[in-house]
Amino acid sequence: MSVTFKELNLAAPLQEAVDALGFTATTPVQEQVFPAAMAGGDLMVSSQTGSGKTAAFLLPLLQKLIEANPNNKPVPGRAEPTYLVLCPTRELAQQVAADAIELVKFCRGIRIATIMGGMPYGKQIAQIKGAQIVVATPGRLLDLNDSRAIRLDKVQALVVDEADRMLDLGFAEDLENIHRRCENLQQTLMFSATFAPRIMELAEELVNNPTRIELAHAGDVHSNITQTMHWADSVSHKHKILRHWLADPTLDQAVIFASTQIESEDIAENLRVDGYAASALHGAMPQAVRNRRLDSLRKGVTKILVATDVAARGIDVPTISHVINFGLPMKPEDYTHRIGRTGRAGRSGVAITIAQHSERIKIRAIERFTQQPLPASVIPGLEPQKKPEHSSSGRPAGRSGGGRSGGGRSSERGFGGGNGGGNARRGGPNRSSFDGASSSGHTGEKRTFAPSEGGRSEGASSDKYGKGRRSETKSFAKPDSAPRTSAKPFGEPSRNKPVAAGNTAEQRYTGPKSREGGFNRDKPAKSFSKPSAFRPR
Repeated sequence: MSVTFKELNLAAPLQEAVDALGFTATTPVQEQVFPAAMAGGDLMVSSQTGSGKTAAFLLPLLQKLIEANPNNKPVPGRAEPTYLVLCPTRELAQQVAADAIELVKFCRGIRIATIMGGMPYGKQIAQIKGAQIVVATPGRLLDLNDSRAIRLDKVQALVVDEADRMLDLGFAEDLENIHRRCENLQQTLMFSATFAPRIMELAEELVNNPTRIELAHAGDVHSNITQTMHWADSVSHKHKILRHWLADPTLDQAVIFASTQIESEDIAENLRVDGYAASALHGAMPQAVRNRRLDSLRKGVTKILVATDVAARGIDVPTISHVINFGLPMKPEDYTHRIGRTGRAGRSGVAITIAQHSERIKIRAIERFTQQPLPASVIPGLEPQKKPEHSSSGRPAGRSGGGRSGGGRSSERGFGGGNGGGNARRGGPNRSSFDGASSSGHTGEKRTFAPSEGGRSEGASSDKYGKGRRSETKSFAKPDSAPRTSAKPFGEPSRNKPVAAGNTAEQRYTGPKSREGGFNRDKPAKSFSKPSAFRPR
């Protein structure tokens, strides 16, 4: 039986705000964190995403502020916050600040300010004056502190939200720097999804003899979320599975996770062409654009948001019913943060993962982290074909050319070759043919260019790591097509001997031919008008 908020003996303005929000019973993390935080000691809390941890640390901070100023005396307009909340991303900082503002709407004399990158300095400097609670991202906070726009020596309590994500984004040194600048710090609350070894190393620098509250166990991750997985043969197959789930009648709003910023833009654009109300969200966007798209999602105008991991942190929209992992996360712990965008505030949700056969290793890492299997299911009409056979090394087959010594990537984007391997897609030059033979799957004409007299032989040897000199043996998939602009890599000196007129490998000298049949080298070379990416190499 959970504890009710009235049993916490909250101040009257806080209790009124909680009632207005419709909350009656506390979540497990709120029930345990509130009394421990009110006691004044340092805390380390491990809790799931969407478990109510934001209110778990905001309520005790606000309770202390009200108790310290019962007469609601005006606060001097100086940038000297009493409590500091650090968040890894701008979206999360905005969400935490919005939750704090909802809780203090019946309180007098309490101000909340937000500091984050991507917003004008002047506006933020004006907002932090007289604010008792400042929610900030580490980079912008240090900038303002270095310019003496905000003082940290009066901070009494520091909250580090999503410490694991802080480390992922490289904020470890910034956190330690901020912690040192809070000279009169009395309490530190650190929240993380797990107590991984790297989190414990950070805790040694930030907390002192903390009380540990562990509520996030890998085995019971998001019990209110139905998780499923589909195997796909190719990217086009993944898109077909994605369209199937977007047609689910139970879908209200969805977040699709992409691996890269470009992929998120491409998916969103394709969905808009198909008539879906979709938009992309990633870290390269200006903050004003990101804010507008999040507001559109919260208002229900946008039904599908295609986001990256960093940009999706802090999205708290209860109507998100589906999360679709189109691109798999780089780290298995990010999987729990992703699917935590649905099933919030006690609701149920659906999490779908679409993976190709070459991504088995990532799937197994997720299963090991969550300590539960991802159940694979098949959609009628979209069944995957036979899975690729495994080699003796245990890796899926699909290498076109071997190991480290070369082998271009096939058009199906298999694992590809290692060091020295060229890109052999669509009949492009394959520089991995050290022996002069055409690579498998490319039947085009082979052209071999010998080095100039007295020169060193190229492409004939390699060291034991397969990092030998680049081979000059090239294969072309379309022998009947127009001759290439240059047969040698761009920028190399020309040969001393003229090229015969019958040779189709035309040099970059494209002036009129001389009587002897060679090229007129007295004419200046024509400059390339194409971008550097299209120049012959």
